[in-house]
Amino acid sequence: YVKTYLLPDKSRQSKKKTTVRKNNLNPVYNEILKYKIPARELQSRVLNLSVWHNDKFGKNSFLGEVEMELSTWDWGNTAYNWFDLQPRVHISQEDLTSRGYLNLALKFIPANSVGKTKNASGEIHIWVKEAKNLLPLKPHGVDAFVKCYILPDLSRKSRQKTRTVKKSMNPVFNHTMVYDGFQDEDMREACVELTVWDQEMFSNQFLGGLRLGLGGGMSYGKPVDWMDSREGEVAVWHNMITRPGEWTEALLPLRPDMVKSKAKK
Repeated sequence: YVKTYLLPDKSRQSKKKTTVRKNNLNPVYNEILKYKIPARELQSRVLNLSVWHNDKFGKNSFLGEVEMELSTWDWGNTAYNWFDLQPRVHISQEDLTSRGYLNLALKFIPANSVGKTKNASGEIHIWVKEAKNLLPLKPHGVDAFVKCYILPDLSRKSRQKTRTVKKSMNPVFNHTMVYDGFQDEDMREACVELTVWDQEMFSNQFLGGLRLGLGGGMSYGKPVDWMDSREGEVAVWHNMITRPGEWTEALLPLRPDMVKSKAKK
């Protein structure tokens, strides 16, 4: 039989299989396996197809696999294509498990904007729209909420949260957070940390997160471990500060762990 995943998601929702064709070295399946996914996500997805032998004792033996980068696939190609099966390639645990995506928009309003008083400070607006394809910790969906800090400030005053959306892998929050007290120069030193959690009675479960900033490992002249934004996260922050007063929208993959954030509830 053939098994497929739409990487980096290796959750049960991503796994699809054909039927088992018995006693055959040239099996014909003639089956269509379908995924429903927004076109914009294809740039970051890889289709993994693996072939397995299922013996009479129920044991599955790996026979070979093929991986196809969907960002480079010719979607106008309607011909049948043959690919040589490859031996299994080791993939890191981080790559194996997708934590889903966060759909959001950011806007920076400078202190000297029209309508602000002389002594006013700038504002960062964070519009948390929705999360998609969250890690399925429970069969009925997680009870998700998003928590935000603007680093280096980890005080209670800096913390803001969305409401909790119950029993969903694709929660819609549509929540805007506003932070003030910023000058233009702070935009190169600060970092927005967004983490997604599953709400539990005794202890919230970390699902994934983002850090939006310029990266580089430094803030206000000091080395910090949280100024570690990845390429896509840096691009969002850079677009925000170079286009003041305008929303910068993005759909970003959630990190599977964030070191400091993972331990903080």
